Amino acid sequence: MKKVAVLFHDGFEVLEALSVVDVMTRANVTCTMVGMDKLEVESSHHIKVVMDCLCDENIETYDALVIPGGLPGATNLRDDKRVIDLVQKFNNANKIVAAICAGPIVLEKAGVIKDKKVTCFPGFEKELNSAIYQDTLVYQDGNIITGRGPAASLAFSYCILEALGIDSSNIQEGMQYKFLKENI
Repeated sequence: MKKVAVLFHDGFEVLEALSVVDVMTRANVTCTMVGMDKLEVESSHHIKVVMDCLCDENIETYDALVIPGGLPGATNLRDDKRVIDLVQKFNNANKIVAAICAGPIVLEKAGVIKDKKVTCFPGFEKELNSAIYQDTLVYQDGNIITGRGPAASLAFSYCILEALGIDSSNIQEGMQYKFLKENI
C-alpha cells in the first residue's frame, strides 16, 4: 500500500492540506498527518486539526511528501531544518515531493527545484529564483508536483494519486470533479 505524509505547522491552509488527506484516503492510500511540533495544529483560519503523529515517526519510508501552503504555515515549514532535510531526502530518492500555494518556497530553500517547472500562489514566484514559473493550476516536473492555491487542491491531489501510479478517475467521478470542471 502506498503511503503519503502531509506535513503540518501552525498556519497551514485547511483546504490544501485536508483535500490531499481526503483524496488519498478515498483511494485507500495511507495518508499520515504529521505535526512538526505538536499533535494539535491550528490553521491560518484558526481551525484546529489533530495530527496522526509527530515528526519523529520514520516517514522517510513513505512514497510521497506533501507541503501545504497557508501563512505562516509555509514559512514555518521553510524555516524548519527537519522539513528541509526530509524534502532533500525524498528528492534524492526520486520520491514524490508535492507543494501547493506558498509551499514551493520550502522546495526552493531545499534546493530541489533548480531549473524545474513549477507553479505557486501568484506573487510567490518571486521567491522561486531557481525554478521556471508556470502560470497554471497544477504542474508536475519529474518527481516534483506543485499547485497554485486552494482552488487547485483537488487537481493537485489527483495529480499526486496519478504520480503514485493510482488511477484517479473513479475518485474524480465520485467527487463530482468532472461535473465541476465542465460547469465552471
